This record gives sequence, C-alpha cells and structure tokens, in this order.
Amino acid sequence: MPRCLDCADLGHLVFLPRGDAALTRRAREESALSAVVVRFARRRGRYERQGLLVEEAALARAEERCLADAEVRQRRRARDARRRGETDERFVAEFAAEIGRLFPGCPAGRARAVAEHAGLRGSGRVGRSAAGQALSEAAVTSAVVASVRHLDTPYDELLMSGVPRREARGRIAGAVEEVLREWRGPAPQAAESVRVPGEE
Repeated sequence: MPRCLDCADLGHLVFLPRGDAALTRRAREESALSAVVVRFARRRGRYERQGLLVEEAALARAEERCLADAEVRQRRRARDARRRGETDERFVAEFAAEIGRLFPGCPAGRARAVAEHAGLRGSGRVGRSAAGQALSEAAVTSAVVASVRHLDTPYDELLMSGVPRREARGRIAGAVEEVLREWRGPAPQAAESVRVPGEE
C-alpha cells in the first residue's frame, strides 16, 4: 500500500538527485537513515534509480567533504580520462587493423570509422562486448556488416517507410554480401603513373 513520506517516517529527509557519485556515497555514509528513490520506466519495463533521501545535516557534511578534496578528485578524473582515452585509441587501432586483416579490400578510412563506432565507450555496441574486446572474428565481422547495412544499402530508408526489420534485412542481404565479398578481396592497388618515352 502506498504511503506518504511522513507516514513512513521519512518526511524529514531531503532528496539528493543521482549524478554525483562521490556526494551520493558520502551522504549515505553520513546519514543514519537513507532511502533509495526509484521510478518505474514503462518504456523499459523496469525501475530506475532517481536519487537518494538522506538527512539534511548528513548532506551538508558530505558536501563539505567533497569541497575539501574537489581539486584532488578533479586531477584524478583528468588522469582517468587520459588513461581511458589512450586505452580507447589503442583498441580502435587494433580493431581497425583486424578489419583490415579480415577485409583487406575495405578502405582504411572506413575501417577506422567502423572501429570508432563499434568501440564507443558506453554505447553497448559490439566493440564493447567481451567478444569485441577480444577482437573475435565474429564480433569484428558483425561491426562491419552493421556499417555496410546502414551506409551501403537502402536499409534505413526501408525501416523509415515502415518495413519490418526482419523483412528489411532480408531485402538488403544480397547487397551486404556483395560489399563484403568485394572487401574480402585484395586491397585495390594505387594506379602507377605511366611515363611516355620522350616526355620530360
């Protein structure tokens, strides 16, 4: 049965929205009583965390602690961001190289673009999966297929016109395989300049 905050003896607590992990953690540590606030997301069919109810004095103490070491945490975040950037750059290069090995006919710029898209942190795409991180052939091929499907076929237009996804994929399967077959061949050689005798 639903109950108001006062009826649940939580009316004296203040709401701390989610978003600041350090402040949330410290407020919870400082507060003798706390409660997680959730909301049901109908589209996703699950409860999602919105924030925390904590004692007002506890929140004030937590804010003071965060202010005291804000510079230290900022430097740590900057270091972590650089480290993640270096790791991501290395992964993209390795993923692109694996695309080049499996699909030597794929243009280098396209391979790089596919790797960057698949490996985007927080995207949930195949490059972030365990198989993708391991550079498995199936994961790399899946990323290439997805790129070809969206960029080299009318797949998106079919979806926008109301064609069901399964049917749309069936319609463009041959076009996708044609591009993959071309890319599995040797890389195109740059045309050599021909020098005509007698010309300077």
